[in-house]
Amino acid sequence: MSLNIVLYEPEIALNTGNIVRTCVCTGATLHMIRPFGFIMSERTIKRSGMDYIQHADIRYYDSFEEYFEKYDLEKMFFFTTKSTKFHTEVKYPEDSHIIFGPESRGLPEKVRSLNPDHNVRIPMKNQDYVRSLNLANSVCVGIYEVIRQQNLSYFI
Repeated sequence: MSLNIVLYEPEIALNTGNIVRTCVCTGATLHMIRPFGFIMSERTIKRSGMDYIQHADIRYYDSFEEYFEKYDLEKMFFFTTKSTKFHTEVKYPEDSHIIFGPESRGLPEKVRSLNPDHNVRIPMKNQDYVRSLNLANSVCVGIYEVIRQQNLSYFI
C-alpha cells in the first residue's frame, strides 16, 4: 500500500516545503514533474519543510509523459477547479496518485483530459473572487480523504 502525491510543475517553494512535510507525516511518496518555478534545494524547502526533506521519498520527472509512462491511469486522480465531481465522490484504490497543478493556473486540459472521470474538485464557496485553495492545503484535503477511505491503521 502506498500513498502518492503528484505536483505538476509546482511554482512556489514554500508550498512545496509544506507538501514535503505532509508527505513525511502521512508516509506518502512525492512525485514532482518539472519544470519548477524555483530551484529545488534543501535551502529553498527548509523554511517551510523544516528538516523533513531528509526523510521524504521524492521522485523527479522531466516531463508529465515520463511520469505518465510509469503509472496506471486508472489510479490517477486529477484535482481541478474545472470538475463538478467532489473529491469525496470517488473511490480511491490502493496506490492512488492524487495530482495537483501549478498554483497560478492548475492542471492543463491535456492532463485533465486523460481520464475525465477522475477529475475531482474540493468544495468551495461559489463566488467570483474565490478561485482555489492554497496548493499545500489542497494536498492535505486530498491525501487525508484517501487515508480516510482506506482506513489506514498505521496512523493509530
